[in-house]
Order: sequence, then structure tokens, then C-alpha cells
Amino acid sequence: MLSMMDFRMNTFITVCRCMNFTKAAEQLNITQPAVTQHIHYLEAFYGAKLFAYEGKRMYLTKAGDVLYQATVTMKHDEIYLKESIRDLNKREKRLLFGATLTIGEFVIAEHLKTYLDVYPDMEIKMTVGNTSELLDKLCLGEIDFALVEGNFTNKEYDCMVYSQERYIPVCGKDYFFKREPEQLMDLLSERIMIREKGSGTREILEKNLQARNLCVEDFRHVVEIGGMNAIKLLVESGCGITFLYEAAVRKELENGIIKEIKLKDFHMIHDFKFIWNKGSVFSDNYREICNLLKGESL
Repeated sequence: MLSMMDFRMNTFITVCRCMNFTKAAEQLNITQPAVTQHIHYLEAFYGAKLFAYEGKRMYLTKAGDVLYQATVTMKHDEIYLKESIRDLNKREKRLLFGATLTIGEFVIAEHLKTYLDVYPDMEIKMTVGNTSELLDKLCLGEIDFALVEGNFTNKEYDCMVYSQERYIPVCGKDYFFKREPEQLMDLLSERIMIREKGSGTREILEKNLQARNLCVEDFRHVVEIGGMNAIKLLVESGCGITFLYEAAVRKELENGIIKEIKLKDFHMIHDFKFIWNKGSVFSDNYREICNLLKGESL
């Protein structure tokens, strides 16, 4: 199959993800000596070692890390370019992207509606997942860009701020506190409802707690739930408290079925980021799409 990217680069990416020549060979359906030969070729071509060992643990050298970041971007751009050329006669643009749960369900819908009003023939496919899942899909070229609330490695992605959102503690309208909370520490005696590990909503809470030398386990009881709506329903019914972006509970706050827990020492605003693979040749296009989705150029 014709490819702009050398087949040895594909071997290199697979080895980076497996960190094991044997496993990489199995995934690529080639022999281990062939994998070794491909890596030696690249090391000779670039004049640098790409992998090193610490005991039995295999890791990327600095040169290998630089090549990996560039190769991932090249692979994605090739996929994007191929599909853009293939579909040139069908449509001018497409939106193939990912969004974390809060953004996908509670933030971007209104912007997408406005976008579709202006571009009714646009083809859109949005994948919803947690931050780590979307970063994997972006790396694999399965999506073109992502809107995330969680943390990511800046050196691997280019980004723009999509929106800024308040992050607040909430409870049901009739939730009973033995003593009205004034500070974050006052909530540790409560049952907390949290998202699964890897979600941006949980990650921001863990970072904030860590800065105060606390952790999720310091709450009296911890209930971990993968679905945002399930958490909101449990909180509405008085089963515990939670921390969510205001955007995710705006309707419930307005209807009075959920209320914000006002604390003197907890005031957080977090950036939702629009990200894509660093150095992509389509960076200007992604910046334009971000501005369009924010409604700045519609």
C-alpha cells in the first residue's frame, strides 16, 4: 500500500507502544529479527540510539522521544490528508473529534447546533471518552482533535483554550449537614460521589486535594461511578456530595434540585482545552475550527 511514511516508522511506533520487540513483532505480524533490523536502520539513518535499557526495562532515549512525537504527528497527518483528498468532491470539511463527558454532553452541544446552522452539510462524528482515552485516539490518528478537561503533556500537543468553567462542590437541595460547611475540610466527613479514574472531572479534584495534602480516600465514604447522570441523580436524592463543573449541573441549579456548597477556601476555574498533535501541518485549520466552534467566526 502506498504510504508517505516509511514502513519502518510504523515498526518504530509499535515498538514505542509495546516497549518490547517480541510483542511488537506479534502485532505487526513480522519476525522479531525484522523488527530489530527496522530499528537499527532508523538508528543508523538518524545517527542516534532510539532505545536504551535500565536493567530489563526498555525506554526511549531523548532522540527516540523526539522521533516518536514527530512520527505520531506524521502518521495522523497522512490519515487526515488521505481522507481529505478522497472526500474532496463530497465535502469541503469534516469534523472528526473527541470530547470528554462534561464537554460533550453539557458544553459543546449548543455550539455544534450553531455551527450546523451555518454549515448544514458538514459531516460530524464526535467520540465521547475520558481524557486518557481521547489522547490515545488522537495519538493513533482515530480523531483529528479533542476537547478535554483533564491534563496532558504539553510537549506532545498544540492547544487553544476553548472555554473557562467553574468547578464547584454540590449537593441535593435537602441534603443535611450536621454542621454547615465553610471550608473544604468540613466536607471530609461526607460521602463523596466521584467519576472513574482517568476522567478529567476526577483528575482536577485529585490535583486540588493533593495541593492540600489530602486525597479522595480522606472522605468518609467514596462511591465511584462511571456515569455523570447517575452521579447527579444520587446527589439529587441526598446520597452524598460531589464536585462537578457548573456547566454539568446548570439546569439542576436553576431548577433548585441541586445546590452549590459555598466554601470560603474553594474557588476554582478550569480551562477546557482544544488540542491536536503538535506540529501538524493542519494546525491553522484546527485553530480555525476551534474559533468556529466557540462562535467567534460564525
